Amino acid sequence: MDNVTTERARKLLDGCALFKALGERERHDLAALARSRSFTANEPIFHVGEPGSSMMGVLVGVVRISLPAPKGREVILADLPAGELFGEIALLDGKPRSASAMALTNCELMVLDRRDMLPFLEHNPTACLNLMQLLCTRIRRSDERMAEIAFFDLPARLARALLRYPAPARGPQKLALSQRELAEMSGATRENVNRCLREWQRRGILELKNRWTIILKPEALHAIEDAYEQSR
Repeated sequence: MDNVTTERARKLLDGCALFKALGERERHDLAALARSRSFTANEPIFHVGEPGSSMMGVLVGVVRISLPAPKGREVILADLPAGELFGEIALLDGKPRSASAMALTNCELMVLDRRDMLPFLEHNPTACLNLMQLLCTRIRRSDERMAEIAFFDLPARLARALLRYPAPARGPQKLALSQRELAEMSGATRENVNRCLREWQRRGILELKNRWTIILKPEALHAIEDAYEQSR
């Protein structure tokens, strides 16, 4: 990697909970093992079922993690911004990828290969434990998403999908998400998502304008989510 990319990799490792407990020297050594890869917007990074032998960190851009669904659809599991890691399952077990990853924007990734990471983890038990915690968090998150699709009604699922994105410090939140993407996040059809969004627009909860979903009353979305939780 060049100096700029190496510095970005070190900053990612410094701020990542997985490696924060390591000493500065260990993080420096780990950054030295990394290599960089660049992807353009909408370019696949890997597909579910492909051989996997690396873990990746997002240095620049946003990466989408998804699973294929029937009839050519997919379920969007997460959109990962800079500072996030992914691909850790295949790194540990050396088996095929358990999900697909795509560059949602132009991306620069830090790649840590299995052949380098396994010896590093053997000599750094703290990093091993942190990686196990990361895996548990991801498994819990996936279980929650599947439970939402199976048991929540569409308004609650859609409200939760919109609320996953961090709110800005000031002003209304603007999300550049298509109705197809929202359908894939909430396990619904685009037509049903459209009807739900139009009803929320009528109620002043959000505004649909020039392909933007502008959240005007996030507290109303929280109320929709909470009401369903309490009714279960």
